[in-house]
Amino acid sequence: MQIYPNKLAQHLSTSLLPVYLVSGEEPLQIQECCDAIRQAARKKGCEERIVHHADNGSFNWNDFSADSNALSLFASQRLIEVRLGKQKTGKDGSAALVEYCERCEPDTDILLITADKLDKSTLNSKWVKQIDSVGGLLRIWPVEPAQLPNWIDQRLRQAGLSIESDALKLLSDRVEGNLLAAAQDIEKLKLYAGDNSAINLQTVQEAVADSARFNVYDLADSLLSGDAEHCIRMLRGVRDEGTDVAPVHWIFRKEILLLVDLKTAMNEGTNPAQAMQRLGVWKNRQHLVGSAVKRLSAKRLERATSQLADADQAFKGAKHDDPWRIFEQIAVNLKTHP
Repeated sequence: MQIYPNKLAQHLSTSLLPVYLVSGEEPLQIQECCDAIRQAARKKGCEERIVHHADNGSFNWNDFSADSNALSLFASQRLIEVRLGKQKTGKDGSAALVEYCERCEPDTDILLITADKLDKSTLNSKWVKQIDSVGGLLRIWPVEPAQLPNWIDQRLRQAGLSIESDALKLLSDRVEGNLLAAAQDIEKLKLYAGDNSAINLQTVQEAVADSARFNVYDLADSLLSGDAEHCIRMLRGVRDEGTDVAPVHWIFRKEILLLVDLKTAMNEGTNPAQAMQRLGVWKNRQHLVGSAVKRLSAKRLERATSQLADADQAFKGAKHDDPWRIFEQIAVNLKTHP
């Protein structure tokens, strides 16, 4: 069954299905949906949790089948997670998931699958249809630029805060669609606001000005500009200030995949301005993004996506490497004069 993210809490308050598939390209919403399912599973008695990184190239679906068929030594119910990322299930994975869905029953283990945005062929695949018949499908869509102020406003209201219109516009412009950044800034504004529940322009300006000297939001422009030396200095700055790897990877991934999509559209004859509008590029960034996509070859962008995959594996512990070093390699790969 299809479950909309904003209806998930209501669904979980009354029932818990044996299988959930959460897919999309918005990390914060995916994380929060999965956290809600995990919490509901714990309340139902799933004290043991098993995680399979199917996005690892060496992953074997036999390991998933063996774990899902084995009896738990610690709990009557388990939460089994399969993280697909952008990987396809393949023949073995599809068969394993179909087999699991065919034998799963209420009050047994809970299976939680996460994946990047699923294409049309995958949505029509047997394993997804099987999950749809016994479990829940949650498809996460990015918040469009025009919807972002309303999303932020609702989030603030949930935190017991209100915000003036000019302050809301400044905050929306600052985060530019990065919901992780928006959520972090809202937490910060809660501290700044104190007992005053109304957020004004000055409060937002003070919070923004108090950001780290180098912050992850500036990295995107530095990366796209091709100034590798500056980008590397910023990377080392945010790393030394204790910034988590995940938001940096999110920003690099977002910008590089945008360039790939734009390059594809332009090669197919689409006007660059039309392509950027269709892909939701903010007007104040269209010149920077357009210059980058013209400067970079398809080969360099392909190398960057491969490096992104290496960084993803590194910070998840599936690859013995330093993700920060890989980010620096990406900056060098995308510099103005290779």
